[in-house]
Amino acid sequence: MDMIPLALEGAWKVLAAGLVLGAGLPLLYAFAVKGMAMAHGAGAVIGQQTKSPMGKALTWVCLLVILLAVSYGISFIVATGIGKTVTFDHVIPWFVDKKK
Repeated sequence: MDMIPLALEGAWKVLAAGLVLGAGLPLLYAFAVKGMAMAHGAGAVIGQQTKSPMGKALTWVCLLVILLAVSYGISFIVATGIGKTVTFDHVIPWFVDKKK
């Protein structure tokens, strides 16, 4: 009887990760592209184009989050390949031996 809640709990985690990585990172990239357009003054009406420093900040924040997510994903894959795991015990990601 306990198998169904456990299976649903695992399915929920997979669904959440799929939504975050499958839709979240492309959404952040779309915000970064929009921020670049805002930073360079791309407007809908010709002659009303104003440059926005907020667009530049939005672009860099979004691209930094994307870069960190991709870096974590690659480091996680590499760590499991060499028999280690990634931990955040000391704030920054660190490779440690897997517990047996």
